Amino acid sequence: PLEGNFEGIGIEFNILNDTLFVVNPVPGGPSERVGIIAGDRIINVDGKPIAGVGLKNSDVTKMLRGNKGTKVTVQILRKGLSEILEFTITRDKIPIYSLDAAYMVEPHIGYIKLNRFSLTTEEEFLTALSKLKKEKMRDLILDLRGNGGGFLNAAVALSEQFLDENKLVVYTEGRNSPRFDFFPTKKGEFRKGRLIILMDEGSASASEIVAGAVQDWDRGIIVGRRSFGKGLVQNQLPLPDGSMIRLTVARYHTPTGRVIQKPYNMGKLDSYYKDLSSRYEKGELFNQDSISFPDSLKFYTLQNQKLVYGGGGIMPDLFIPIDTSYYSDYYGKLVRKGIINQFVLSYIDEQRDFLKKSYPKFDKFDNHFNVDNIVINKLIDYAEKQGVPYDAEGIKTSMDELSIQIKGLIAQNLFSTNYYFQVVNKENKSLQKAVEIINNWDSYKHLVKE
Repeated sequence: PLEGNFEGIGIEFNILNDTLFVVNPVPGGPSERVGIIAGDRIINVDGKPIAGVGLKNSDVTKMLRGNKGTKVTVQILRKGLSEILEFTITRDKIPIYSLDAAYMVEPHIGYIKLNRFSLTTEEEFLTALSKLKKEKMRDLILDLRGNGGGFLNAAVALSEQFLDENKLVVYTEGRNSPRFDFFPTKKGEFRKGRLIILMDEGSASASEIVAGAVQDWDRGIIVGRRSFGKGLVQNQLPLPDGSMIRLTVARYHTPTGRVIQKPYNMGKLDSYYKDLSSRYEKGELFNQDSISFPDSLKFYTLQNQKLVYGGGGIMPDLFIPIDTSYYSDYYGKLVRKGIINQFVLSYIDEQRDFLKKSYPKFDKFDNHFNVDNIVINKLIDYAEKQGVPYDAEGIKTSMDELSIQIKGLIAQNLFSTNYYFQVVNKENKSLQKAVEIINNWDSYKHLVKE
């Protein structure tokens, strides 16, 4: 939920072999407070056995979520103990974090990844920013790849961290809706320092508002691929039968006047919904030269007069093609069936005590743990049992990606999501490019106003 919380018992879970595994209790949440730990198996909820009954995620959510203050009793099997443990948990508000990761990429470069724009996004961002500044951060990489958006006010609040108070962030305007401007309401916390925003075709709505404002004011450099193109203002109108209709009344415009919303034409609904697959087929995700714009879609930024483009979505200043070099049919089958995640859960369940003892801190894990052939062979065996046959060529093609994903997922399970990104980002071309830009700023500073 974009409100930034829900009510429940506070666990991250996964289902393996019809058994509910606790991946991690939410820090400070109801389950952690009563003593539930990662690796616990929940086998009974309020006197009802739940193991081995074709359990689905929706079943778990229905059983464990509930109003704040209500109680639920669970029985747990814990590795190393013969007796069944029983806990009564009082449900509470559980935060849903919009910040996935915040860490130092290099001694002076910070990295923050947001997955949505919720009511808590500004607070989470400022907390992370303060932490990174204490670690001597001067420059920032903001990762909005795959961020589908959220609240407009959250986008404005984030944008104002980078812009001066008198600078327009976004405006809405429609055929019968007058223009309404959104400006920063307070002094931002990162108005100086080099800024890179990472975007891709999954970045939408609020993400595009932030990137559009930063680009139009020449405040930072956008790296990646053209964003989704979602920028409509809709009103909900109630109908007599209790249902509602959403009526589009306006569009979002960047400060230069670019329309964020991608085009849609009457009678061509199918082509609108297939836009992303069309981009793939036309080569846009691989080659920037495959995109052409008429003169009517050319705009110029507000300080440097840099050429930018409208027509739906935000075009990056520097294009990074999508990486498919590691992809194979074998890898695709593993991903579609969720086998990599399931394997890591099973592997950690077997090795948790050893891993915790050997790698009490992430730094030691990062420097010394390697996904060797023994681990890969275990994955291959596990996949075969799940109906994915051995494929030597596919494994060879996808080996590096499999290794880094396994290591990242183990880090996530042992430590937190923050460390998953610290692992997988080391080989990420977009992030590598962002670091290169910051470290060679003289070659790119013509793209911004300093």
